[in-house]
Amino acid sequence: MKVDFVFKKTYNIDDLLLIMKILRGESGCPWDREQTHESIKKSLIEETYEVIEAINKKDGELLKEELGDVLLQVVFHSEMESEKSNFDFSDVCDGICKKLIERHPHVFADIEVKDSGEVLLNWEEIKSKSKNRKTQTEKMLSVPRELPALMRSEKIQQKAAKVGFDWQDVSGAFGKLYEETAELKAAVENNDGENMAEELGDLLFSAVNVSRFIGVDPEEALSSSCDKFINRFSEVERLAGERNIDINSASLEELERLWNEVKKSNGPY
Repeated sequence: MKVDFVFKKTYNIDDLLLIMKILRGESGCPWDREQTHESIKKSLIEETYEVIEAINKKDGELLKEELGDVLLQVVFHSEMESEKSNFDFSDVCDGICKKLIERHPHVFADIEVKDSGEVLLNWEEIKSKSKNRKTQTEKMLSVPRELPALMRSEKIQQKAAKVGFDWQDVSGAFGKLYEETAELKAAVENNDGENMAEELGDLLFSAVNVSRFIGVDPEEALSSSCDKFINRFSEVERLAGERNIDINSASLEELERLWNEVKKSNGPY
């Protein structure tokens, strides 16, 4: 045995911190020692999405496992900083505890709130004050560019809406959606490559505006559409096989007929 480690029936957070120190130590794992924040940053994103998958599947055992994987990423990054004497996992815990206490004055102080909406309003005000964000532009810039674009769009629009820069109702959002559709169509028809990407972005941004007014999460809506497309395509492929149609060489018209047949069916697609 290379390292001094006591095996247990049940482990806790202290054991996880020790294991990470061992893995990053001289007698540990070469791969773990080589990693940097940059080299494993995508792992945090992947593990987070796997947590979401477990939640969507309502799989408690899988959720427990995936939460552990996310926790590992937190411990991993914390250990890297500890090695440079910048901060450690205890400092991370200290920071989030202080943040929670500060942003819940209705629990830890004498502030009164009437509902969860007021809680969120106070949270944003306290957050802006602690981050010294005075203008609405600064608040918009605080939305990470690394977020999925639809999610980022929604958050930016919400911040604009808080100062009244918003449509009065969904009709205004729909009008903008139609306008942007026409502008994209014109750019395509004119073969205007410089403006096509810009107009497409404007169209997607406008679609998010509509989703916000009708109370639909744009990320969830697009994910559901992806699922629906896959399910329908699977049925098209099945029908093509049953009718001896080679899907790889079939004409678009043939595939479209199969698609419409599936779409009109009473199945779950």
